[in-house]
Amino acid sequence: MSHELKADTGWRVWWKLTRPHTLTASFAPVFLGTMIALYYANINWPLFLAMLFACLLIQAATNMFNEYYDFARGLDHEESVGIGGAIVRNGVKPKTVMQLALLLYAIAAFLGIYICYESSWLLLIVGALSMAVGYFYTGGPYPIAYTPFGELFSGFFMGMLIVLIATYIQVGTVPNFAILLSVPSALLVAGIMLSNNTRDLVEDKAGGRKTMAILVGRKNAISILAAYFIISYLWIVALVIMQVVTPWTLLVLLSIKKPIHAIKLFREKENAIEVAPAMKDTALTNTIFVFLLGIGLLLGYYI
Repeated sequence: MSHELKADTGWRVWWKLTRPHTLTASFAPVFLGTMIALYYANINWPLFLAMLFACLLIQAATNMFNEYYDFARGLDHEESVGIGGAIVRNGVKPKTVMQLALLLYAIAAFLGIYICYESSWLLLIVGALSMAVGYFYTGGPYPIAYTPFGELFSGFFMGMLIVLIATYIQVGTVPNFAILLSVPSALLVAGIMLSNNTRDLVEDKAGGRKTMAILVGRKNAISILAAYFIISYLWIVALVIMQVVTPWTLLVLLSIKKPIHAIKLFREKENAIEVAPAMKDTALTNTIFVFLLGIGLLLGYYI
């Protein structure tokens, strides 16, 4: 058994249960949305932190729901790649995983109430819907993750909507500027889900899932993932050419080695363990790209 699949001990059990490589998908869009807001209002930093921690908690809880329901449906086992492994490798009771996920949701809800109090109570509806999607992504009788729409939901709710909410709570409205800049974030978060489903295609198919990767086939799934990457970079280049954003946002190009390596690895390897680094590179592409985009906006504002 590889080192990656060995049982963990102590705090590592709980840390891996959150699937930390996915948590950056929450941090990056909150940061981007706040940098967009900088162009319209003074930043309320307590609101920023509340939004950031609420999103991180919801993402971690969503991962725990995933762990719980995949185990309950018999999809996870000791050799499964890309899972926290708290249940199948470390002996944590499924009930404990579910309780911890619900606790994180409760804390996120309290933070959400503070955010609504400081901005708009209309966000209660948006927040409740986002949390419901987080649960039903792998929970309920018809999990979203088991359908071809997983990328659509994750890209919209985690990639685009978080950017727009992070801007809204600071500005009080959603400028078109924010919508335009949230598009690459949506595509790259969808890419994280697609890369995960491409890696797990064989196991998912055996488990009865009908993900996009299964529907279109592995080769086409990799091509779609490459298209997500290409469109994201070209989108920013186009916005620079149209003078919607300053050339500072071209800092995103510094991240381009990650997606190139991810696609290359996916095309050369098929074994789940061997392509795991491609999944990691896809997640890092989202983090680095969106973070650099935010930095580019920050530099464009002050310089």
